[in-house]
Amino acid sequence: MMSQVSVDAARKATVLIVDDEVSNIEIMNEALGDQYDVSFAISGEQALESVHDIMPDLVLLDVVMPGIQGFDVCRRLKQDPLLADIPVIFITGLNDTDDEVLGLSIGAIDYVTKPVHPLTLRNRVRNHIELKQLRDQLAEMAVTDALTGLHNRRKLDGLMKEAVKTHAGEGRWLSLIMLDIDFFKQFNDTYGHQNGDNCISMVASALHRATRRASGHSARYGGEEFCCVLMDCSPDQAQAVAEEIRDHVHQLRIPHERSQVSPFVTISIGVASAQAREDSAPNDWVKAADAQLYRAKSAGRDRIEACVFGDLG
Repeated sequence: MMSQVSVDAARKATVLIVDDEVSNIEIMNEALGDQYDVSFAISGEQALESVHDIMPDLVLLDVVMPGIQGFDVCRRLKQDPLLADIPVIFITGLNDTDDEVLGLSIGAIDYVTKPVHPLTLRNRVRNHIELKQLRDQLAEMAVTDALTGLHNRRKLDGLMKEAVKTHAGEGRWLSLIMLDIDFFKQFNDTYGHQNGDNCISMVASALHRATRRASGHSARYGGEEFCCVLMDCSPDQAQAVAEEIRDHVHQLRIPHERSQVSPFVTISIGVASAQAREDSAPNDWVKAADAQLYRAKSAGRDRIEACVFGDLG
């Protein structure tokens, strides 16, 4: 099984320290540097400018700083969908219950008081990073197909929604490929469901290899049906990816004695391409690609049908 969402377990977690006092940064770096990749910012402004590039697993955030205060930095992090899940621990010399309540109410998960005790800091950082990693794993499982390791339909819907949104502003090309294993019911009836699952996994691996080369995203849409989202991908480029997927499946040479088109497993493919517009909807691509897939099946299977849809101006 080829997993599209495998995680490098050896990767060190990244901690971003935000503090205007360099001596405090040095103390925290000394406490954490052997276990984590540590980055730092000496102001709230600098932290907000760099956090998207760093994408830390946890932020240690000073409350009182010149310019943007820690509370405001935390609010901005929590308002950003890409950053909202990053745990924030406030580092503060304040000893005020109201401040602690405020910090927790805007999304921080913990407080560490100054002067920082290295062992306490290490333990709290470790606990919260382990909890975040567990949440990330559970979230990934929720959008991953268990059999193939590809994205599932729920994830595909989110990818398409985001792709249409980001492509619409500049009218960029977006393509969607839908494919189906030909005569799969007959395959299952002949070889059994275990071999059917193996067939699905092998086709998924072939699909993933071709889609990854095109920097696309592949998903199991349901049963023996799959989808690929190809960003910034013109009709010609999408056609080439579809042909590569079909070739990869041919090369698998999975026996299928009850197929009506080949002694081996084949696939039918539908491709839909358009330049995204402000009024475009993700389902436009799904409907168009599904219609092309139906055409491919009706025309004899083991083939590719493609279309360009929409007003291209």
